[in-house]
Amino acid sequence: MNDAQTKRGGAPVGYIAELDAIEAASVIYLRLWADGPVSRAQVKSDFATALGVDQGNRAVRTFEQLCSLCASHGRRPLMHHSVQCKCLGADESCFANFIAAAAGGEREDAMLFASLLVRVDVAPMIVSCAADFGLALKRMRLAAPVDLVPMNIHPTTLH
Repeated sequence: MNDAQTKRGGAPVGYIAELDAIEAASVIYLRLWADGPVSRAQVKSDFATALGVDQGNRAVRTFEQLCSLCASHGRRPLMHHSVQCKCLGADESCFANFIAAAAGGEREDAMLFASLLVRVDVAPMIVSCAADFGLALKRMRLAAPVDLVPMNIHPTTLH
């Protein structure tokens, strides 16, 4: 695989602020998880604070399993932007839509997204994890990230 192929999932396709709360949180937590042990501790703390220790730990274990399955059975490495980046990468967009579909009970759509992320034989396992994780995010009653990007951004249309 050449360098362009390994990074193709990182191409910006939008902004985090354009996502709903569940989608944005799934991307932010994916970035935090990939950022290292200190950020992972923040993820654990967020879930424990919002859901209580037991339910928070259960949600984090589900997220850990989801990330582990994506890493070990992924079609290619899942690309992500830095934690502070306001852009939304292509892989992150797929991941966000995947979590939202699974949490919303849209199993067929979730399976389609899962098949873009991992081998088809692993897809049902990550759909189950994504549904549980997405429902945990819903229970956290998160707000949409409208304040991350100024609302006066109007992309230039080239066609």
